[in-house]
Amino acid sequence: MIPTSKPKLNTHPWCIVRQLPNMQRLVVGRFHRRGDADGYIQILRRLVPATKHAIVFDTTGA
Repeated sequence: MIPTSKPKLNTHPWCIVRQLPNMQRLVVGRFHRRGDADGYIQILRRLVPATKHAIVFDTTGA
């Protein structure tokens, strides 16, 4: 059977990234909604206050 619908490339576009030295980044988590990412980053800031995290919208689909 041939599927008629295309697979969704990026179902979790909101990402929390940890900012590393030399302009590198590490994706910590991916979320469907911005509100979910906001809640998670608040928890990260309380648990690991010395690190820098940011919320980004990833359109690449990776």
